[in-house]
Amino acid sequence: MFEPVRKAARKVWRRHGVSEGLRAVPEETALAITYNGGTYAVMMGTPQDYRDFAYGFSLSEGVVADIGEIESFEAVEFDDGVELRMWLSSDKAESISARRRQIAGPTGCGLCGIDSITEAVKPAAVVGAGGSFTFGQIMTAVDALAPLQKINIETRAVHAAAFWTPDHGIVALREDVGRHNALDKLAGSLAQARIDTGQGMVLLTSRVSVEMVQKTAAIGAPLMVSVSAPTALAIRLAEAAGITLAAIARSDGFEVFTHPHRVTAGVSGQDNGHPRAHFVA
Repeated sequence: MFEPVRKAARKVWRRHGVSEGLRAVPEETALAITYNGGTYAVMMGTPQDYRDFAYGFSLSEGVVADIGEIESFEAVEFDDGVELRMWLSSDKAESISARRRQIAGPTGCGLCGIDSITEAVKPAAVVGAGGSFTFGQIMTAVDALAPLQKINIETRAVHAAAFWTPDHGIVALREDVGRHNALDKLAGSLAQARIDTGQGMVLLTSRVSVEMVQKTAAIGAPLMVSVSAPTALAIRLAEAAGITLAAIARSDGFEVFTHPHRVTAGVSGQDNGHPRAHFVA
């Protein structure tokens, strides 16, 4: 059985000398997505939350429109990886055969196997109006993220994606060595819990690239907030998708690049009783 974190022997070189010991490091494993017995994609990822990843990947890639279209799921571990086996109805399986991807991608690759530029920069879904969020709520959400990143606290080497709502704080958080994988896992967990994604925000610890906007649009969240910066293409896509994109979130604030009308002035969430976290998924 794969473990998401392992101990690695290391020798530490410092100016004052050399020492030895163990460091916690994240495991990285090949995760093969299969539908009806055929391999669709192979990603490198953190070996946990298999169902969340499989369901979220299927939704964000447009393989299914609803997780109810997945008739069955099974995770099968081998010595060198894990097969995430899903079975769809026969007509659904035939529709994806033309797009089947059978090549391995690097860690966190969000586009592996896509064979055209048009496919890579496909328009994102347009999100609904959604609610608005105060400055204090966004700061509360960002502050709540780091203490809940269990693997990253131990290893300092993985990404996280989380979902925050005004009523419950962070309701789901997923970690992975791949930033796309973490967001796909989050999408899968939200879909299974049937959470209303139109009234909350996606939180990211990673750079905001075009695929992260596409996946957030598939989730249906009106606001995405990242501690890192966006690419120019990601900004253009978020604008077209109707997503409010806030990034470079630090302890003293953040920068809003698109649809700023959803962000309003407001007191600190920590002062007005907004919850920091309440996991329901």
